[in-house]
Amino acid sequence: MVPVILGMTVIVFLILHLAPGDPVDLIVGPNITPEVYQSIRQKYGLDKPLIIQYFKFISHVLKGDLGKSILQQRPVSELILMKLPVTLEIGIWGLILSFAIAIPLGVTAAVKRNTFVDYSCMTAAMFGMSLPTFWFGLLLSYFFAYKMRLFPISGYGTWKHAFLPIITLGLTDAAITARIVRSSMLEVLRQDYIRTAKSKGLAQKVVIYRHALKNAMIPIVTLLGMRIGWIMGGAVMLEIVFSRPGLGRLMIDSILARDYPVVQGAMIVLTSSIILGNILADFLYAVFDPRIRYK
Repeated sequence: MVPVILGMTVIVFLILHLAPGDPVDLIVGPNITPEVYQSIRQKYGLDKPLIIQYFKFISHVLKGDLGKSILQQRPVSELILMKLPVTLEIGIWGLILSFAIAIPLGVTAAVKRNTFVDYSCMTAAMFGMSLPTFWFGLLLSYFFAYKMRLFPISGYGTWKHAFLPIITLGLTDAAITARIVRSSMLEVLRQDYIRTAKSKGLAQKVVIYRHALKNAMIPIVTLLGMRIGWIMGGAVMLEIVFSRPGLGRLMIDSILARDYPVVQGAMIVLTSSIILGNILADFLYAVFDPRIRYK
């Protein structure tokens, strides 16, 4: 976890600082004297070599200080904490919706293998995988918000504002998850203990959901860990489409304004969430498979 986050900070730091543009120009405008320009660069440490700026940034991060926004003059951690609930709202509910759809769909397709039901489920899943999330969001927004006037086209505050982003994120993620569930279930259904359970006269639902699904959960848990990490990543993209004032909007505005501390702080939060999601998946393996233990 530590080397991945450190590597990410190096990459993001270099991309931001080597890209064209200067945040000082956005703060004071073009009509300033060279003395004022230089004094502002010194104030924010932008006159120092990149290696010194980077180690100064890392030393502050290790102390829990993500810095201060150049444009808004507020602590980066305060800005992130203010925007994070907006992003988590659609991210968490989108994750719940995707698994609520994908697990029954994948299980049904596996049980009804090579039937019309299986082909229909997997065709729907393939169609969902082929849809870019942002384009699907625009499509739903056009029909249900602009044409039919059922939901607000943008904004934040009520469940109606969150409905379309959640549906967009949930359906697109469910398509990928359903295919993983089907493949995992097919592998388990071929095992001897499943045939033994059937021969004992157990009900099909008991065989499928108590025996087969539990043992098919390892690949699903792996995907769940990845999805937990990507909760904010997927929501960030939709915030631009639906004009939600979350972490994604904060990042885009900060990138355009060359507000280095905000972008770096937000990227640390996003990267950490992905890594923590994968670590959580590792621990969940032992919950679903007693043969796996961490010592």
